[in-house]
Amino acid sequence: MSQNQKKTAHSLLRSRWAALGVLSTTMLMAILDGSIVTVATPAIQDDLGFSPAGLSWIMNAYLIPLGGLLLLAGRLGDLVGRKTLFLTGNALFTTASLLAGAATSSGLLIAARFLQGVGGALASAVVLGILVTLFTDARERAKAIGIFSFTGAAGASIGQVLGGVLTDALSWHWIFFINLPIGLATIALALPALPRDRGLGLSAGADLAGAFLVTSGLMLGIYTVVKVELHGWLAAHTLGLGAVALALLAGFAARQATAATPLMPLRILRSRNVSGAYVVQLLTLSAMFSFQVIVALYMQKVLGYGALDTGLAMLPAAVAIGAVSLFVSARLANRVGERLVLMAGLVLLTGAMLLLTTVPADADYVTDLLPVFVLVAGAGLVLPSLTALGMSSARPDDAGLASGLFNTVQQVGMALGVAVMTTLAASRIENLRADGHGDAAALTGGYHLAFGVSAGLLATAFAVALLVLRRPRPPVDAAAPADTAVTATKA
Repeated sequence: MSQNQKKTAHSLLRSRWAALGVLSTTMLMAILDGSIVTVATPAIQDDLGFSPAGLSWIMNAYLIPLGGLLLLAGRLGDLVGRKTLFLTGNALFTTASLLAGAATSSGLLIAARFLQGVGGALASAVVLGILVTLFTDARERAKAIGIFSFTGAAGASIGQVLGGVLTDALSWHWIFFINLPIGLATIALALPALPRDRGLGLSAGADLAGAFLVTSGLMLGIYTVVKVELHGWLAAHTLGLGAVALALLAGFAARQATAATPLMPLRILRSRNVSGAYVVQLLTLSAMFSFQVIVALYMQKVLGYGALDTGLAMLPAAVAIGAVSLFVSARLANRVGERLVLMAGLVLLTGAMLLLTTVPADADYVTDLLPVFVLVAGAGLVLPSLTALGMSSARPDDAGLASGLFNTVQQVGMALGVAVMTTLAASRIENLRADGHGDAAALTGGYHLAFGVSAGLLATAFAVALLVLRRPRPPVDAAAPADTAVTATKA
């Protein structure tokens, strides 16, 4: 290789890693914004006069468009260009953050949060699609996915701490204003760092009927799930809207099987590794996101921790996940494959949930909770492996769609998990109180049930991984150019 060729190769390598930094920062910002608000909610309520019923819309107005638009946004990235959609989403998210920080009424804040969700969906839907087309070498991709997964896993924990610090030191407005310098810097760096892509053109997938069905179905479904805690699972509101949402999604699936230019070509689900990874992801994220919520409630309501103390107490989990994602996951995956790494991580996470079913009402942090947060490092094995498997059949012309679908399953799993676990815990707490148990004992018993169900979900995810997933085959031609295939999997 000549000196010029070496310089060119080195320059391309540096540009890829710079692009990864941009993609990871955007995903971190989107996830951060979902958790940073929770700590500041009481201050926002006092300042803007939110009613107790309306308070949940500070979060819901962000989550519903974020989850509902990911699939459509991912496909739009393939059609109009993933870089174009990424920049558009970041610009909208940054602008909406400015509006949210400057909001002087509850209505303005909710509208700004909705726009944040739209911008977050446009930007985050295509990040994995860009990543897998940038990193075609198996070892490099495994390392890149590990770094990317770390930023996502750390986002929620960082958000809780940062939200408390900003709210206490400045005001709740700054939990949104903090996005301005980050968003502007991301856009400035993305312009030279991300590769140009023309897109297939809208005519390659301009399925307007399919777009309406999937977007309305997902938004309505997520809205139904996030309102379960208010109405209950068997209420007419939940059953009626849930049935409509399922009918819309069923109509979308039928439409994709017959449309001349489908929004989501069903070939993407033919790989057992991809479809199996989506099932595992749904079960795992349902368990793990609800774990973050329930364990925070346990520490605050039972152990008496403050919001900032809770965030700091959970930092060891973020550090453990990050260390495993960055330094262990990729090396293991290259040696034994993503399937075995995924299963090992699921065993650790199941153990963590089982330990939580035994924590007492007067738990000691070091002896009772810290071991749990160490075992949660299993997420650093699970998340990168799921990402690699979930994107393993993506082709250059539908990598954005695969990215959007992967992130959609993630959002649905998170919403379902929180709705199911908080409802189960609340019901159990009421029953224990009715039986004469004290407040701390009743709360602990309710949270034990939620942790036990989470352990069951993770055990089910392990069974699916064991029975369904297979180790991906290596590419047929290792020297093939990046635009011929991302990878090949066993069908």
